[in-house]
Amino acid sequence: MSADPKVIDALERAEIPYEIMDCDPDLADTAAFCEAYGVDPGESANTILVASRRPAGHHAACVALATTKVDVNGTVRRRLGVKKVSFAPADLTVELTGMEIGGVTPPGLPDGIPIWVDQAVVGVESVVIGAGTRSAKIRLRGADLARLPGAEVVPGLAVPLA
Repeated sequence: MSADPKVIDALERAEIPYEIMDCDPDLADTAAFCEAYGVDPGESANTILVASRRPAGHHAACVALATTKVDVNGTVRRRLGVKKVSFAPADLTVELTGMEIGGVTPPGLPDGIPIWVDQAVVGVESVVIGAGTRSAKIRLRGADLARLPGAEVVPGLAVPLA
């Protein structure tokens, strides 16, 4: 299995150029993928689904470089307008996105899930993102992620890793 067809369809509809990179599913997690395939973590972006706890029911897909972490308790919590927010559990992520953990990606997400892209991601000329499965990744221009329907560039969405 390569990229999820709904991911490819979303990229095609948005007229975003991309390259599919097949990968070993056991190496789909970012650190392992970057090491095995020689990808600089500064050119790899993770998509993290966040979910509110109080009140429940608010979600967003946050896209941040692998060299950063999503500011869940600051920027994300304020933007969602909730008191408590955290990374969505794996089962909820799969249920809401229809994608495999380790492959969640902005293209192909269901309508209604906001896509927040950290400003640093759009500045990367070539970035690797998930492909909806653990069997592939997609390389594209970081700025093209901001062109996806429902995407919004969010300054300060992520902060450098300590």
